[in-house]
Amino acid sequence: MILKRRLSDTLEKWKDNPNHLPLVIIGIRQCGKTFISQQFARDNYKHVAYINFIKQEEIKTAFYGSKDVDSIILNLSAQMRNTKFVPGETCIILDEIQDCPEARTSLKFFKEDGRYDVIATGSLLGVQGYGQSKKKSRTRKAAQQERGSSSVPVGYEQIVEMYPLDFEEFLWANDISDEVIGVLKRCLAEETPVPEGIHVAMKKLLNRYVAVGGLPAAVNALMETGNMNTVDTVWQSILREYRSDMVKYADNKDKPHIRACFNAIPKQLAKENKKYQYSKVKDGGRGTFYKDSLQWLEDADIIRRCYNTHITGLPLEGNAIDNVFKVYTADIGILVAMLGSAARVDILQGKLGGYKGAIFENLMADTLIKKGQSLYYFQKDSGLELDFLIRYKGECVPVEVKARSAKAKSLATVRKHSEKYGVKHFIKFGDYNIGRDGDLLTLPNYMQFLLDLEPEEVKLESIDTDELTQLAKEVLER
Repeated sequence: MILKRRLSDTLEKWKDNPNHLPLVIIGIRQCGKTFISQQFARDNYKHVAYINFIKQEEIKTAFYGSKDVDSIILNLSAQMRNTKFVPGETCIILDEIQDCPEARTSLKFFKEDGRYDVIATGSLLGVQGYGQSKKKSRTRKAAQQERGSSSVPVGYEQIVEMYPLDFEEFLWANDISDEVIGVLKRCLAEETPVPEGIHVAMKKLLNRYVAVGGLPAAVNALMETGNMNTVDTVWQSILREYRSDMVKYADNKDKPHIRACFNAIPKQLAKENKKYQYSKVKDGGRGTFYKDSLQWLEDADIIRRCYNTHITGLPLEGNAIDNVFKVYTADIGILVAMLGSAARVDILQGKLGGYKGAIFENLMADTLIKKGQSLYYFQKDSGLELDFLIRYKGECVPVEVKARSAKAKSLATVRKHSEKYGVKHFIKFGDYNIGRDGDLLTLPNYMQFLLDLEPEEVKLESIDTDELTQLAKEVLER
């Protein structure tokens, strides 16, 4: 099944720009980088030269020595005899580019030459020079400097990050129309309840998304077979690949510590106080042993840190405390896969047990990560804690996330003393429809993906009752 992906629009805009740079698509393993680059190239070029530096290691030699484009093309054509290299008509895809630094260096010369479009893909591990760190503690930049960055063609490439499917992309995969999503947007803008039929259907689809996650292979397994056992098989393969990367890319001394940090993620999130504690990785564990290992997992984009802040105010980055943080998986599917196949059944049946808070908090983190946002929360020594702080409509807004409709004591405390904490508006996600109680906006968990939507972006077109009824019926039939 061909999944509609948000990145497709970025690729089209890239090609339409007459001065476009070679494109580097990075992201977590198995998020769809290879598939989307090949599909786009096939649809937009007469010829495609696809190179995978892991599977076709011998082709690396084409990039050794001279970086002159004519020399590279001559070497490639000798090894890829069934591929045509025609100026202006051929797209060259360099997959797993992190395994061939010389190919990364060549992007500068392909840009200067201008005859061939190049799309490179790679996991975040080994793709040097990538962007900026998600936070200040041992930044990605620092880690890259340790590895050396002589191969990075600064100023001669455009880097975009690809994420696993977000919930809206999952809705597209389930044939939920733009009209239905438009109803959700309108209801949020007007703060009116979602029609019951659509509301019930969206809750079911969200549970399905949480159970399956956003990696394309798992989503396709569900869509093609409707069998959660198949989904589980896919996820176990993905986890094995992640653990294989820990062996392949990590230093020998760090390998056992990285595995320990990775395996301890569910345990960290199951705690009432979700602040990350190295002692929970292993009895007596300290940051001295595990700090770099945790950073490795973040560099691989498997996890993302959520930093505590000094105050509930903007800028969030400036108020963050470097060494006090929570850790979430970058895709909700990773956490669920680590909890075991039985967890999927529980999620679909609404029986979440002790992990329900962790799962739905991680879902919120998943949503924010896929919007390209950093993660922040607020916690005091007294135990008062707000799950997330976000910048929303120009303000710092506390966000609480509940699996059901439980009370949020900390949120209630901050609301009573809103002047002290300097916040005016609050958002609470849970098993609700849309509602407003003074400064508190309650939203259903399935609306997390709409959180950054500004009212003026919504076209408030009227839809009559009969149309809403028909839409709800169509959604429930799916």
